[in-house]
Amino acid sequence: MKTYGKLDWAFSAGRIPFRSTGKEPDFVSHDKIAILNTSEEAAEIELFIFYEEEQPSEVYEIEVKPKRLRKVRFNDLIDPVAMRLERNYSCYIRSNVPVVVQFSRLDSGSKETAHMGSMAFPAEP
Repeated sequence: MKTYGKLDWAFSAGRIPFRSTGKEPDFVSHDKIAILNTSEEAAEIELFIFYEEEQPSEVYEIEVKPKRLRKVRFNDLIDPVAMRLERNYSCYIRSNVPVVVQFSRLDSGSKETAHMGSMAFPAEP
């Protein structure tokens, strides 16, 4: 199988809503990425989080096994530090092998659930 994707990705419109009206865990407001690794090698992923009014957080590290998909909720990122809710943030994603990244958001802060998805931007190094 051919390896698809890019090594570097970014998105700039992150914000994890504090309020949720849905049942846990499925309908808790969250931001999420889906990472597809079509290569024969494990993808070692680094997430760099940038805030508007604060210094960048430390680097989050995750692994995506070969020929697998992994979904990561930003709400669940707690090591090295928990993600901040209700703060605008951006994310730069770096991988050791080409991957495909999709960003999505579930905002269940009102009874009318809104779900938005978009592709992250593949950045050329």
